[in-house]
Amino acid sequence: MSDRPEMFEGVEEIWMDGEFVDFEDANVHLLTHALHYGTGVFEGVRCYETEEGPAIFRWEEHLDRFYDSAEVYDMEIPFEKDELTEATVELIQREGLQSCYIRPIAFYGYGPLGLNPGKSPVQVGLAAWPWGAYLGEEALEDGVDVAISSWRKYSSDQIPTNAKTTGPYVNSVLASLEARGNGYVEAIVLNQEGNVAEGPGENIFLVRDGEIYTTGLAESILDGITRRTAIELAEELGYEVHDEATISRGELYTADELFFTGTAAEVTPIRSVDDNQIGAGTKGPVTDELQTAFFDLVESGEREEWFRYV
Repeated sequence: MSDRPEMFEGVEEIWMDGEFVDFEDANVHLLTHALHYGTGVFEGVRCYETEEGPAIFRWEEHLDRFYDSAEVYDMEIPFEKDELTEATVELIQREGLQSCYIRPIAFYGYGPLGLNPGKSPVQVGLAAWPWGAYLGEEALEDGVDVAISSWRKYSSDQIPTNAKTTGPYVNSVLASLEARGNGYVEAIVLNQEGNVAEGPGENIFLVRDGEIYTTGLAESILDGITRRTAIELAEELGYEVHDEATISRGELYTADELFFTGTAAEVTPIRSVDDNQIGAGTKGPVTDELQTAFFDLVESGEREEWFRYV
C-alpha cells in the first residue's frame, strides 16, 4: 500500500484470532468495543539478533504480564500461552526477521455497545516489524532533552497501573505531544503526589554519588521488564540500587545522571530536564556501563533463561 507507514514496509502478515492474514486484511469492525472505550491490553517485546539466531527477550515475563493485565479487566484470552508463543515464533519466521519489535494485543471486539463489555468477544492479535532505537539512534549515545509534563500520571486507585492497558495510554500520548510540541524529545510525568513517576513509555533511573535510584511501584508506575533487567544488571555490576525510591522533581535537576529504560527505549541517557543540564550533559559513566552490559546481553543471548529462540 502506498500510504503504509515506513516502519511497516515489508510486513506481509499479521496473526489474528488464530490465523495468519495479509497485512491489509488485519481489520476490525467500526463498533469494536475497545475502539470506543479503550478496553484492550497489550505488550511490547523485542526480538534481538543474537549469536545463536533471533531470540525474543524475556518473552515469558511479557506474556505473564499480558495475561495478568487481561485478568484485571475480566478479559479471558481465548488462547493458551503456548499457542501465542508458537504463533509469535512462526510469525517471525514467516516474516524472515532477524530482529524486530513484537506487539501482542487483546481487546473486547464487536458486540453490544455499552460501558460494560458484556458478551463482546475477546479478540487477539500479534504483529512484528523491524524497529530500531525508539528515541533515535543518536539518543543512545548523546542522550535526550526532556521536560516535566503538565499532565499527571493517574494513580492506581483510579486505573490499575500494574496493567498495560490501551485506553489509559492517552495519558502518555498527551504528555508526549506536549513535550514534542515544546521542542523536547520526551516527557517525564509526575504522579498525583507531585513526585516523579516515569516517562510516557519508559521507567526512569537516577544516579547520585555512585548509587542508583528508580521510582518504586507505589509511585504509579508500570513494573517494567527492562526496568527489572536494569536493576539485576546494576546489582551484578556492584551498584547499590534503591528500587522503591520516591524521587522529587527537584532531585532530577541535581542528579549526577538520569536514564530511561523500556522495551522500546532500551537504555537511553537523559542529558537535560527542563533545560537544566544533567551532569556533564552527556552519557554518564554509570549509564554507559549499564547500557553496555544491557546490549552485550541482548546481542549475545548468553543467558538462555531470558531468551526464547526463534
